[in-house]
Parts: sequence; C-alpha cells; structure tokens
Amino acid sequence: MASSTTTNSTPPEGTSKRHFPDDASLPGENFEPRQTMPSDDAKPDPSKSLPLSPARQALFDDILALYGCEPTVERVKRYTPDCVYDDQFVYANDRYKMAGQWFALPKLFAESKNESWQIVTNDRDLIQFRNEQTWTFRGIHKSTTINAIVSLALDPASLDSDFIRVKYHKDQANDKDYSHEGVGFTFKKWQADNVVKHMDDPRVHEFEADKTAGKEHVKKYGSGKAEGDAPTQDL
Repeated sequence: MASSTTTNSTPPEGTSKRHFPDDASLPGENFEPRQTMPSDDAKPDPSKSLPLSPARQALFDDILALYGCEPTVERVKRYTPDCVYDDQFVYANDRYKMAGQWFALPKLFAESKNESWQIVTNDRDLIQFRNEQTWTFRGIHKSTTINAIVSLALDPASLDSDFIRVKYHKDQANDKDYSHEGVGFTFKKWQADNVVKHMDDPRVHEFEADKTAGKEHVKKYGSGKAEGDAPTQDL
C-alpha cells in the first residue's frame, strides 16, 4: 500500500457534513453520490491525503485489499446486504452480486497493484479517494493503469462502530458520472447479474441470502452531467 503524508487538519472521524439519509433501512440506491469533475485527471497526490480514524482506516484498508485481488468473506461483509457497486463495467445491486465480482477478480487478473491513493473527502457519511491501480491480466500478461475517484457512501447504522459498512460504492474512471441508461448500462447490469451465477466459490455462496435484500428501481439521470443531477465537484 502506498503511504501518505497528512498536511490537512480534517477531523479523522469525519466532518459533520452529511450527504445521505439517516435511515439505514433504505436500500443502497438511496445513497448514490452524484458528481462530475472539472477534469478527468484523477491522479492521487498522497501528500495531500486527509487523515482517517482507526475504524475508517480499517475500512479503507479492506477496500484497498479487495481492489488488490485479496477478497475474503470478512472484507465483503464491509458492505450491507442491500448495497450497490457501480463502476464503468458493473452495476451490482446486492451483496451477493458484489461478492461474485470481488471473488472473480483473481481469476481475471494475475496481479492488481495499488500505486498510490489520496483521501479527498472525509465527511460524516462519505469517504472519497483518488486511486491509482495497475491491473495485470491473466494469460496475456498485459497491464493497464487506471486513475479513478472512488466514493464510499457509509451505512448510517454503523458510522460510530468499529466495523463501518458501505451502502453505495462508486468508482469513476473519468470526469463524467453515470447515466444508468442505454446499451452500456444494460451490459453493466447483465454482467453483474450473470457472473455470480457461474461462481462455484463457496465463499460467494455465503452471501446467497442477500439476493433478497431490499432494492429499488435503478435511478436514471439522462446524460450523467450536471443536468442529470451530477453537480461539479473539484476533488
């Protein structure tokens, strides 16, 4: 894991600013962060990373380990059963589908290396970080490095616990937010719905009951830009 030098006095437990509902019984769709960035430059500057409390740092460490192709049942439990995972390739709207994605990564990639990271938001119910990750594909041994903004909308019920959980995980690899419409989104949803059906990993099946977790209709936002409820944020 890349190290960072703290130069900001943001409280480690998070600022008082809230972004999402207080009702933890609401499905993950209600906790989606929406944003566009003024540029597509998401390269981290570790020297500007904000501090985290021990409980938040433990959550962050588990998320980075998942990105690093090191999934465990306990790490997947960092998400609520009704969570949503949303990136450029996947839209998984429960923890069972999400488990399928995390446990599939080591089958697709020989290595996933974190190059650097920077915590840019540490609010009461939201942690965001810039992430630089190098992925090496199995078989062809080619690598690609991706810079992204990762947003973790936190579960209101676990904010003050030692085991903080995530309601909505969004990974944005460019400046534009997702629209949740069209052929691209249909593929994202299909991919998440079907990969898990072909996973024979017993660790994935530990989350099978989460298939019945609360869900809501996917929220659509037109273009995904500001007029699609994605205000510009300079992160």
